[in-house]
Amino acid sequence: MGFDEVIPAPWRAWWSPVDQGAFVLDPGTVLHAGPGTERVAHWLRSTVGAATGLLLAEGRGDHGIELGIDAGLGPEAYRLDVTERGVRVHGGDPAGVFWGAQTLRQLLGPEAFRRAPLDPGRREWPVPLGTVEDRPRFRWRGLMLDVARHFMPKDGVLRYLDLMAAHKLNVLHLHLTDDQGWRIEIRKYPRLTETGSWRSRTKFGHRASPLWEEKPHGGHYTQDDIREIVAYAAERHITVVPEIDIPGHSQAAIAAYPELGNTDVIDTTSLTVWDTWGISPNVLAPTDNTLRFYEGVFEEVLELFPSEFVHVGGDECPKEQWRRSPVAQARIKELGLADEDELQAWFIAHFDNWLSARGRRLIGWDEILEGGLAKGAAVSSWRGYAGGIAAARAGHDVVMCPEQHVYLDHRQAPGEDEPVPIGYVRTLEDVYRFEPVPPELTEPEARHVLGTQANVWTEVMEDPARVDYQVFPRLSAFAEVAWSHLPAPREREFIGFQRRMVAHYARLDALGVAYRPHTGPRPWQRRPGVLGRPLEGPPPNR
Repeated sequence: MGFDEVIPAPWRAWWSPVDQGAFVLDPGTVLHAGPGTERVAHWLRSTVGAATGLLLAEGRGDHGIELGIDAGLGPEAYRLDVTERGVRVHGGDPAGVFWGAQTLRQLLGPEAFRRAPLDPGRREWPVPLGTVEDRPRFRWRGLMLDVARHFMPKDGVLRYLDLMAAHKLNVLHLHLTDDQGWRIEIRKYPRLTETGSWRSRTKFGHRASPLWEEKPHGGHYTQDDIREIVAYAAERHITVVPEIDIPGHSQAAIAAYPELGNTDVIDTTSLTVWDTWGISPNVLAPTDNTLRFYEGVFEEVLELFPSEFVHVGGDECPKEQWRRSPVAQARIKELGLADEDELQAWFIAHFDNWLSARGRRLIGWDEILEGGLAKGAAVSSWRGYAGGIAAARAGHDVVMCPEQHVYLDHRQAPGEDEPVPIGYVRTLEDVYRFEPVPPELTEPEARHVLGTQANVWTEVMEDPARVDYQVFPRLSAFAEVAWSHLPAPREREFIGFQRRMVAHYARLDALGVAYRPHTGPRPWQRRPGVLGRPLEGPPPNR
């Protein structure tokens, strides 16, 4: 493998032709970890060491790998030098060293991505000579994984953290609650998982599909599972941002604790965890009891997740029950609010203030703009660019994740063989040409764009293999958009990216990723007869 096959593409790189020599890792290669890089050394030994069979014993010398911190390089930046005498990886911080180690792994070839040596007798692992100077474009390079609609067991989440790390992505947004399931243990409220984590059956395909999976579906993460996920992520310099949906997308919670719903409008005791897709009309009641309940939830969430941001959803909250509810209408009058949109804004503002008082920051989907944006809130702009533009112009931080461009549940091609076709066609090239920063923003406004995120909603993804199919290889293109300093979308060299993907497919194969081949789905990846919801034509840009 060569420097010109690295994904995501580095900022700057120089290298020598292969025939001019290489540094060769062999049983005598040592690894020295300077202060602050010990965990990166541990990762190299446990991954590259396992794949190559090399011990990479601690030591300094000409024939070795040296890890070190150089604060002058900047956050998450690194410099990788490969000479005939050894490998030197220095980062502006431990994260930068880790990303440099990921690049070194790519230079060793796809066999370095396996869990054991293919040839135990192999003694030499050449690394081409050269230098990489690299730094990320954005500080937020995220993947949103929806484990509420279809539960992904803990081992699957840990696997996705490894896949993210291999692509230099650094934020896992974990969508933990929704109408169809509650996935995190809250010890104060045990029924959230006893009742709320299981549904009796599941719609197969789009919500208009007549097909059902007639068996219970569910599961949840214990608090120890969450601690393990967060610690595993931290070792890979990934932050886990939890999402607890309020005030909409809450039927699973109401099924577990009926007093959370609008009891003066419907019989909430009759509700069960929702078994279909779409937007449930059953939303949280705007009562003091509901606020205190969710404060109790967030108290435990904050103990488990040290992230700066906590995601509260805030999207797709139908207001019909509030319009019919005497309790909700009395609250609107009591607070002097104009309407139900402002009632939702009040709900979000309460938790913005609550989180701020505890040193955290609220982030929510762009519906939190409706009725007035909470003072300290950041916005996940999903319905297009408009919400992010409005938020940035108002001085709020933004993560750009427009559904028309980076929702990876959307179909990858127009062919009839695409499994359960959802949304617009978003090809590998479409994702590669996505631009997170809208040209309408001035330079000061653009600084509010923290970064970008690809979102993976799992309504029609019944197992991890389907998640892999939808996510890859498009996440590889997205990672380059988020990390690399690319030219304007039309000027990006997609043909060159395709050429580099040839090498990267071999890495994905070694990692066991069930990606979509560029020729189309394999026979077992198709879902004939399962209704989707394709949208025709090019997606709107705004």
